[in-house]
Amino acid sequence: MPDKFSVLCWNVHKNNDTFSFSNYIEEFSKKKPVDFYLFQEADFKHDTELNLPSLTFSAAANLEKGSTFYGVLTASKCRAEYSKPFLSHGKELIFGPHKSLLLTKHAFADGSPLWILNLHAINFRENKHYYREIDNMIQIIDDYDGPMIIAGDFNSWNKRRMKFLHTKMKDLNFDPVPFSTSDRVKSFMRNHLDFIFYRGIALVEQSIERNHKLSDHHPLFARFSKHL
Repeated sequence: MPDKFSVLCWNVHKNNDTFSFSNYIEEFSKKKPVDFYLFQEADFKHDTELNLPSLTFSAAANLEKGSTFYGVLTASKCRAEYSKPFLSHGKELIFGPHKSLLLTKHAFADGSPLWILNLHAINFRENKHYYREIDNMIQIIDDYDGPMIIAGDFNSWNKRRMKFLHTKMKDLNFDPVPFSTSDRVKSFMRNHLDFIFYRGIALVEQSIERNHKLSDHHPLFARFSKHL
C-alpha cells in the first residue's frame, strides 16, 4: 500500500448490496480515491465477490439470515495480510445478537505494518457493559504497537460513554480525527457515535459526505500519511 492512503468509515445500514450504493461509491472514489472501506452493518455473503469492483474484503458477522451475513466489513484494493474476526462478550438486550469487530493487517511498500480495527460497539446495554466491551477491544489490540486505525460506530451516545472511550484512546496514544458538530457526524444528544482514531501516522485531511440517501449515518473520510 502507498505511504499516503485514505479511509472511508460508514455504518451503511445494510444497504451496501444495492446498485445505488455501488454507484455512489464509484462516483465518490472518482473525486476522492479510497484505499480502505470500513463498513458497519454491512450485508455480505461468503465466497462471493463484493458489490464493489476491484476490491477484496474481510468481514466479521454477528447476524446470519439464510445465506446472507451482516456485520463489519473491511474492503481494500490489496488483500489483507492477516484478518481475524471477533464478537463482543455481551449481547444486545441480553437475548439479542453479539456485536462484531474485525482486525486486519496491511503492509506499506517498505513492509512495515498498518493495523486496522473495524468495529460496531454494543448499544442497548447499561454503561458498565459498554465499559467492559471497550476494555475487551483494548485487549484485542494490546499486543500491537505502531501505526493503527480504530474506526467504526462506537455507540457512544451519552457523556459517560464518551468520556470513557476518549480516556482509553488517549491512554493508548490514539487521536480522534477532528470532525466538528457542524460536520453532521451521526450523533445522539450531541454525542458523536462514529469515530476514526489513529496512531503512529499523520492526518492529512478529513471530510464528511452528506449527499446521499443510503443510511442514517454519514460516511467519514480521512486521508493519512505514513510519515509523521
